[in-house]
Amino acid sequence: MAAAGHRLRTALASGPMSVRGFRLLLAGQLSSTVGDYCYAVALPWLILSGDGGPVLLGTVLACYGIPRVVTIPLGGVVADRIGGRRVMLMADLVRAIAVGTLAVLASTGTPTLGQLAPIAVVLGACSGMFIPASYTLLPALLRKEDLGRGNALSTMVNQVGGLLGPTAGGALVAVFDAGPALTVDAVSFLVSGLVLARIRTGAEAAADAAEQDGPAEGEAPARETSFVELLRHGRLLHVVLLVALICNLAFNGTIEVALPELAHHSMGATGYGVLLTCLSLGGLAGSLVAARSRPVESPAYLFATLAVVMGIALGAVPYAGGLVGAAVCVCVYALASGWQNIVVVTMLQVWAPSALIGRVMSLVMLAVMGTFPISVAVAGLGVRHLGAAPFFPVAGAAIALSVLGALTQRAFRDHRADTEYAPPVPVPAAAPAAGPAPGVPAARSTHPRQDNSQESQR
Repeated sequence: MAAAGHRLRTALASGPMSVRGFRLLLAGQLSSTVGDYCYAVALPWLILSGDGGPVLLGTVLACYGIPRVVTIPLGGVVADRIGGRRVMLMADLVRAIAVGTLAVLASTGTPTLGQLAPIAVVLGACSGMFIPASYTLLPALLRKEDLGRGNALSTMVNQVGGLLGPTAGGALVAVFDAGPALTVDAVSFLVSGLVLARIRTGAEAAADAAEQDGPAEGEAPARETSFVELLRHGRLLHVVLLVALICNLAFNGTIEVALPELAHHSMGATGYGVLLTCLSLGGLAGSLVAARSRPVESPAYLFATLAVVMGIALGAVPYAGGLVGAAVCVCVYALASGWQNIVVVTMLQVWAPSALIGRVMSLVMLAVMGTFPISVAVAGLGVRHLGAAPFFPVAGAAIALSVLGALTQRAFRDHRADTEYAPPVPVPAAAPAAGPAPGVPAARSTHPRQDNSQESQR
């Protein structure tokens, strides 16, 4: 017990947990995630238990999903302009009002499409704004060397909420109906908003001080990288976006279509539930491993190693000898995937200019979410004609090969954990070569390692 207490005190006195704003953020995340899952249980139950049916449910979910995807780029732009914390705070407060309104409507009967659709649009738009903004907050709170562990702890809290939320939501709906579960979600947004209001980032404090003091006399303003320039010359971003597109095209259809089809024929509903639980627990384990592991000098090679493990584990699911073997494979896949996600998010947060993190992450989120309808549609057709089993090795090979292919790109292969984006340096006109004066050593750069993206085009 004494040793455990000492480790707890050490964790709270150093690293991400020593930052008050980060601890507040974790509390808000847990509240919001539990509420989200209460909503995820309550909404379908509200619609399907009344006069509505699958068509109404699908329409409402579409009213949520389309604005969510459309507003992701806008969320990145606004977060970079006014700060991610402010965007998250406004989104939470608006969602609290929207879900609270839905809870009131649910207490009077089943809401109509005319009532549900506008609420779903507002919730989807706020979610789309919130997602890229949330990736800007940790870099504003934590030192760069603490970002990896901070991302892992943040992901763990969301996953714990994902395990607790459905149970709480199901119990509330079973005992009290959908209205109280929706009320819990509305309150969770208020709690998250209050927490965000109490957080103050170093960037905001520095901006306030700069406004009061004004620019130093004779000091030239620092050159800022534009988003267009980053899109043109940020080779690392190009590689990550392509890998994200390929991996999510392969993964989504396999998990959402091929896995339930495989379980339906050979494992049953209970077996399918076990596989989904393993997917969640494996992701939680991956976050725990990432939180406890030391930062690596070359994250690209760790990323590639984890991709190979993911590919092998996913490809083996139908051929692992039944439910137990499939469950082990799914756990291994989810562990490697959870760890890999933290590696790549941290890589981008360190590399991207702080004023552009929101827009960079909005592009990545579009690559992740935008592939979903295509992936599940292709998988549906493929499973119908070929069966479920062949999809797993094909998807596993696509994931592994896409990341191994990324290693052929110098910008990705040579990336280091502390690398920051540096704009391309114009090449001066040719001049006669001249060495240093006798007895004068050549100058050495005192800047941290940076990524000259023009040199990284190969």
